[in-house]
Amino acid sequence: MGIVTLQNVHVGFAGQTVLDELDWVVHRGDKVGLVGPNGSGKTTLFKLITGELQPQIGTVTRARGLQIAYLPQEPTLDTSNTLLAEVTRTFDNVRQLEERVAEVAQLIADHHDTDRAEDLMAEYDELQHRLEASGGYDYEVTVREVLGGLGFSPADYDLPIATLSGGQKCRAALAELLLQEADLLLLDEPTNHLDIEATQFLEKFLAGYHGAAVVVSHDRYLLDRVVDKIADLDNRKVTVYPCAYSDYAEAKRIRQLTAEREYEKQKEWMEHQWEYAQRVKADKSRSKQARGRLSHLERMEREGKVLARPVASHRRLAIQFTPTQRSGDMVLRCEGVRKAYGDVILFNDFNLEIYRGEKIGIVGPNGVGKTTLLRMAMRKTEPDAGTVRLFENLQVGYYDQEHEDLRPELTVMEEIEPKASQSQQTQIRSFLARFLFQGDDVFKRVGTLSGGEQSRVMLARLMYSNPQVLILDEPTNHLDIPAKEVLEDALIAYQGAVLLVSHDRYFLDRVVNKLLVLPERAKYETMTGNWSTYANRQAEQEARRRAELDEARKQARRTTRTRTKRLPSGEVVEDDSPYASWSTERIEEEIIEKETALSELEQQFADPAIYRDAERARTLRAESDRLRAELAVLNAAWESRG
Repeated sequence: MGIVTLQNVHVGFAGQTVLDELDWVVHRGDKVGLVGPNGSGKTTLFKLITGELQPQIGTVTRARGLQIAYLPQEPTLDTSNTLLAEVTRTFDNVRQLEERVAEVAQLIADHHDTDRAEDLMAEYDELQHRLEASGGYDYEVTVREVLGGLGFSPADYDLPIATLSGGQKCRAALAELLLQEADLLLLDEPTNHLDIEATQFLEKFLAGYHGAAVVVSHDRYLLDRVVDKIADLDNRKVTVYPCAYSDYAEAKRIRQLTAEREYEKQKEWMEHQWEYAQRVKADKSRSKQARGRLSHLERMEREGKVLARPVASHRRLAIQFTPTQRSGDMVLRCEGVRKAYGDVILFNDFNLEIYRGEKIGIVGPNGVGKTTLLRMAMRKTEPDAGTVRLFENLQVGYYDQEHEDLRPELTVMEEIEPKASQSQQTQIRSFLARFLFQGDDVFKRVGTLSGGEQSRVMLARLMYSNPQVLILDEPTNHLDIPAKEVLEDALIAYQGAVLLVSHDRYFLDRVVNKLLVLPERAKYETMTGNWSTYANRQAEQEARRRAELDEARKQARRTTRTRTKRLPSGEVVEDDSPYASWSTERIEEEIIEKETALSELEQQFADPAIYRDAERARTLRAESDRLRAELAVLNAAWESRG
């Protein structure tokens, strides 16, 4: 039995069918990635699940008492609150319990020798039990874990919501949602405005989340790491694939090919049967056979056994970046660059050279200067010291993630060619069709377009300019997965230089051959490879660091254990522990082993996901207490040895 069941659902708006004969079940504990082209109805599905929207036909059934937490793409927050107050609203009942516990404790102190004392103590015990059961002693730690994981520092806690940027507000809304005790999370593009570190935190959180989650995301890395099912919303229906994204993409391709082959095979067979029946029906000796074949074809149609032609996949962009002429080998040089805003130094003695054919991805947390570097390259921002030089006579294509270069008063066609002649207009309309602008779409004002449509206009303008160099700031924002894949293929084939900023790790893996890493409070570095190269190196370095720490801890333990431990009087303490028959060396080895196990266990408490699973947290604490108790006995046994 599912926690949410949609049966034969039909939804349409203004004569346009969005969902039709849709069936879908979400089960308890499911982790589902909901994918589909922009405009296919994913947000509509979420509104049906929450009850904000009712189907015109069909039913949506929710399990009794189901708690749903929904994060829309444009969340609303109470702007009169501070960040911490807004995020901790979900724990208001816990805070009220804490306040009552404090009140009762004071009353007990005031009336400890009166008749009320016994009743007060009973109430105190009950409140303590309820407080512990509701996570009252952990929620502050959990709040700080979630806020820190999403990129907030303690200095941000008292900031009014009204003063936060759009990205910070989205992250605050995500933090508030993750802290709710919901049975089902609905996340609509949760990685918008998240840097890679915050996205990795979200992945870890969702992987350990005890309830069900349905995630709309164009982040293919996240879908591969978090979900165990893909719900593909295509052609107004949902098809569920029991796998992560990468396997789904291949499974869907095979499914489509199989459907096309089966359709063509049946169509060819039916045409042959009909042609044969028509050819021989006048022949008396074979007319009965002909009528039988025609009757069989008619019966197949009546019984719905005739396969429908597979609906073609949604039209895809057609992008190809072709420089008008080959550039020189050197494209961009940064020498001794310094850039600061007040006391915040983004770059100091920064040097970089980019050559034709290099595709460099810039990665690092939000706020380290990635966009600033691109703006300096485009001479939209001047460095405080040093030089940023794009070599002369280069045709540069710049993609601004805020779309500030678009002119909202122009039409789509005018944005590509403001003064196009009649003959040019025909050519440009054909060109814009490659970016899915057809018919009267080309006369829409740019300011009225959605974020995804504006992204397509930006890409069309880039392609139309035939650039020798591409400088791209978050070019995959607002693009659905099929559009991302087309852009990736175009950039892979591009012969010019590319300098780009992206938080899309899948995109970085496919496109770039070099990384510029701008870590916070650390020196920048350049390295050959893509995101996976960098992530693997980081994992290897972390493994080495942990191994070195473990070895240092063991060595320190061995050094300590070689010292003689006698009481000041010289008396050796008798060992009456379970380890009395063990040798000193065996006890030492057991101590080292249990200390290592305890250290590894305590590292798990840094994982925010455990605070969402009360049973798991209790198990870890119990195991931690057990190891500490055993270590105490082992240490006492060792201390008793002379």
